[in-house]
Amino acid sequence: MAKKKQEEEIKTDLWKDTFSDLMNLLLCFFVLLYSMSSVDEVKYSELVASMSNSFSIFSGGAQSIGEGQLISSGATQLNNLDEYYSDMGKASEDTDSEDPMAEQKKKQEKDTRKLYSDVVEKTENNRIEDAVSVTMDENYQYVMISLSGGVLFDSGSAEIRKGAKTILSRVAYILKNYKDRQIKIEGHTDNVPIHTREFPSNRWLSTARATKVLEYFVDEKGLSEKHMEASGRGYVDPVTDNSTAAGRAKNRRVEIKIYSDID
Repeated sequence: MAKKKQEEEIKTDLWKDTFSDLMNLLLCFFVLLYSMSSVDEVKYSELVASMSNSFSIFSGGAQSIGEGQLISSGATQLNNLDEYYSDMGKASEDTDSEDPMAEQKKKQEKDTRKLYSDVVEKTENNRIEDAVSVTMDENYQYVMISLSGGVLFDSGSAEIRKGAKTILSRVAYILKNYKDRQIKIEGHTDNVPIHTREFPSNRWLSTARATKVLEYFVDEKGLSEKHMEASGRGYVDPVTDNSTAAGRAKNRRVEIKIYSDID
């Protein structure tokens, strides 16, 4: 009898189950409505900004954004907020975007490093690594083959020595691999003044020597002069001090610059 009475005292609130089901259905209904609606992002941003200001989220209290009235009493007082958010987005994109020249510089550095390795390998294969010096520009613009002026020319002369033509011939063989690149031939002298009928200054002498090397490459070795040029720098670009004989000998040189393939 006691057991039966205990079972009768157990109650279930069935209306709560029905109410819970109704709330779930309403929630699903409004979620569907929201998903099919479109949100005005501009007005939403204005509303967020206005509420943020009202609750003192901005550290300075009622402050203006850009030029215009203060934001202090609702979204209706916002002036040109859409332009502000647009400009702010552009600033963020500009900050995040990479330097437009960075990729170009990376490509040029990669090309120049590869060119340097190729030229060094070719000088070794042609057995002239002891007769020339190969260096790479610190800005990765070119690779340079430097030849001693004392090996190529007699003192005060721009005529190529016969013995030096063997070295120049092998250099020309290397340059044939880079016929589509810009190649500049520069002549350099020491600072000892020269004033002869043929060469009134060191600039004339250095230019004549560079031109003779170019003519040898073109006339005797068949290189195209389309991308080649010769110039003289005189004594203005020494590689070492001219105060000693050894230093002056190093400064008397011809440099052949093979430029990177990246413009």
